[in-house]
Amino acid sequence: MTALNRSTRRRLQQLRQLPSVWEGDRRAISPRVAASIEPDANMRGECILWVDGSEAMVRAMDVVPAETGPEAIVRTLIRAMETPHASVSPGRPQKIVVCNREIQFFLRGVLQDLGITIDYVQTLPLIDEIFRGLQEIATSRQPQLPPEQAETLMEAALAIWNDAPWEALDEEKILSIELNYGDVGTLYVSILGMLGVEYGILMYRSLDSLKHFRQQVLLANDSPKRMEEAFLEQDCFFVTFDQLEDSEGFEEADEEMDGAFVEMGIRPSFGNLHPLEGLRPSLYDEEAIAVLVALTALHRFLQQHQKTLNTGEFPALSSRYRVPDSAHSKTKVSVTVATMPDLAEELFQMSTDSDFDDLYEVLQNQAPVLRDDLIPSDAFFSLGAMSWEVVEYLRLGAKHHQPAEEEFPTKADGFPVILIQTSRPKAIALIEQLQAAGGLESICFNPGKDSLADKSYDLGILKTQNGEMHLFGEFEEDDPVHIAARKKWDQRCKKTKGYCGLVIARGLKGASRGKPEFKDMMALFETRSLSPKELGLGTLEMMPQLE
Repeated sequence: MTALNRSTRRRLQQLRQLPSVWEGDRRAISPRVAASIEPDANMRGECILWVDGSEAMVRAMDVVPAETGPEAIVRTLIRAMETPHASVSPGRPQKIVVCNREIQFFLRGVLQDLGITIDYVQTLPLIDEIFRGLQEIATSRQPQLPPEQAETLMEAALAIWNDAPWEALDEEKILSIELNYGDVGTLYVSILGMLGVEYGILMYRSLDSLKHFRQQVLLANDSPKRMEEAFLEQDCFFVTFDQLEDSEGFEEADEEMDGAFVEMGIRPSFGNLHPLEGLRPSLYDEEAIAVLVALTALHRFLQQHQKTLNTGEFPALSSRYRVPDSAHSKTKVSVTVATMPDLAEELFQMSTDSDFDDLYEVLQNQAPVLRDDLIPSDAFFSLGAMSWEVVEYLRLGAKHHQPAEEEFPTKADGFPVILIQTSRPKAIALIEQLQAAGGLESICFNPGKDSLADKSYDLGILKTQNGEMHLFGEFEEDDPVHIAARKKWDQRCKKTKGYCGLVIARGLKGASRGKPEFKDMMALFETRSLSPKELGLGTLEMMPQLE
């Protein structure tokens, strides 16, 4: 059994002992209840609760995965003593009561010498009441979709997912859906997902809102605060498709979602954004009907014009459909869906006229735009992930460490990294060159093309703080191994909020090639992952070398 160390025990002994009895327990909760306690805790786990029975007050509460060991209940208890919720004073109780024998015996072993009596009781009235309240709050929450439209909206979302419009349309290629239904006139649809990061449909209620958001994003210049403000100022409906982890919410999903989505590991989310209301992850009756009509018409349009849109062109197209009105079974709504090529060009010009375009023009006038003299020609490079334990070791023990600009989530199954492995002298020289350039600013994958060989590539690029671009790898666009690696890279970067790393290692030959040990890893650069659009290079054409 793990015991408290002496310093912790002395610290707790110095706390004032309160003449009170505390209740403690851990209980299984559903993802819905977990989310009502901690918005980010979307899991089927357990809630640990410590309540001061004398004051009828919650002192500490935690949501943990079900497989978490008994130590978690002690961690929450120590917080209840030293840093309790609300404006109550620190202190240790005179007595603790629990309704689980295993917890009782565990606490007796751990809390020795603290002068706390630990007793077993059959029921915990206060905790029972609190959990009943949590359950009532969770079950009384506004459902994401009205029950009358939930099934048909899920079917409409599945149809859009199967259409995969993001394979042909980027965010600037806007479609208009003229409904004139209820309070909704025309919706302006922006497609998310061409970069493989986040898939979804944004349906703006006005062109002004769409254009304003685009302008605000350009002005935000990667400022998280300004990006958040721009996000919340949108006026739109949305449906997004989030990837489910193997262990994340499948049981809950099976109760609420179409089985086809569960099999694909996808969670559709519907909601509303408005400058005065903020983000609301639900739709009310009238909104749900309007969104259903819009998605149904959009699906028909994508099916009808699929071949044209897949060419990469964005011509003027318009089609009218008669869509069933779910609120009135015998009526249909006349809906017109059209492309907006002039608006697409305007939005493109808006982005290229921004401050980013100054860099774009400078790069276009450089020869070459992309340098290939930084990485040793015989170096081994790969995309992959590194365990968070190794990341911590490298932060402390690597020859060189460039920390991230800010803390980022560590929810991914590993830290996405590019590994460059070469000989020790060349590794040292590479690290010194990056240091001389001010460090590593970002990592990007950008499309490239060799017209003579009729081949397309995914170019791996390192951008240094002095503005230079360096090629580290050329990957054939249709290589299945690279496609799978890029997919995992994008998924992990999404979970780390865009942060990734570059690892430089020695040991080019022998068994360590491609699998360096910790002692071989000489540098870790933590940086941002940029999309091709953020990089601003467009498709790079491979130029023939002159003899």
